[in-house]
Amino acid sequence: MNSKLAKLNLYLPLFPVTSVGSFPKPDWLISARVDFKNDKIDRAKLVELEKKATDEWIEYQDKAGIDIIVDGEMYRGDMVAYFAELLPGFAKGGLVRSYGNRFYNKPIINDEIKWLGPMTLGWWRYAQSKTKRPVKGMLTGPYTIMDWSFNEYYPDRRAAAMALAECIRREVEALIDAGCKVIQIDEPAVSVRPDEIDIAIETMNVITEGQNAYFITHICYGAFEKIYPKMLEIPVDNIDLEMSNSDLDMLELFKKHPFTKDISFGVVDVHSHLLEPVEVIENRIIKATEYIPKEQIWVDPDCGLKTRTIEESKAKLDNIMSAVKNLRQKLP
Repeated sequence: MNSKLAKLNLYLPLFPVTSVGSFPKPDWLISARVDFKNDKIDRAKLVELEKKATDEWIEYQDKAGIDIIVDGEMYRGDMVAYFAELLPGFAKGGLVRSYGNRFYNKPIINDEIKWLGPMTLGWWRYAQSKTKRPVKGMLTGPYTIMDWSFNEYYPDRRAAAMALAECIRREVEALIDAGCKVIQIDEPAVSVRPDEIDIAIETMNVITEGQNAYFITHICYGAFEKIYPKMLEIPVDNIDLEMSNSDLDMLELFKKHPFTKDISFGVVDVHSHLLEPVEVIENRIIKATEYIPKEQIWVDPDCGLKTRTIEESKAKLDNIMSAVKNLRQKLP
């Protein structure tokens, strides 16, 4: 087991299972969020329904046996816009395509970015109160927030990212002070501009240096080969990668340059309606152990499951759990 986990009194089984963060919202919550925007319900009613949906997802994860729980992000829309709406220094921009038929209001940095107080702490505390299993703190990283926003204030991209890093560090400190032990910093934009990987490394160092928590960064969508092995310098304990969407082709890179950190190994494709059989998931995990020591491997979906239906999401996670339980018995 990772020595930091032991110091944090987190004793996890072989192949710890988690999820990347987001789950699909029930139809009644989607309708309520629309009603709130149209002033048909007040915020108190919306929060009540968001808590109900959060309760249902935590109850499901507990019963399924998932080792590290996520709150499912029932209270969030877009992963960047959510934070931009809570941080002074941003204005709301027009709609741009995120992927597929999903759009978000691209934020505009038009003033100094400041952290005024916790943005996720209340929801983390609520989720943690509903389970005895550890709940991940989940934040969007400064590089991705910068990259997915228009910068009209700071002199360059690095300056904007560094300002955001200071804010995210403050959020991390608040989570740790409240007892959060596992914190995920999502940085899907890291591989988009390989020449800026040093900015991502620098900003993550601002966030994690001297902090008493186990850190994960989730990276997806990109051409990993353009930033590997350089991305191993990102100062986190665990890098979460979508592996199944590309048929595990990144494993070939690990032959030339061994993967030196813990890895959250994506074993089901979140962009497909296909339900991967348990045997396929088992084989993917076994394949991973040929390149990475099994003690370093966590298991999860490729990315957030919010693009799937509730039924699809649960079925994929159920099959992950079945595969992991089988391998815990088979492997020494």
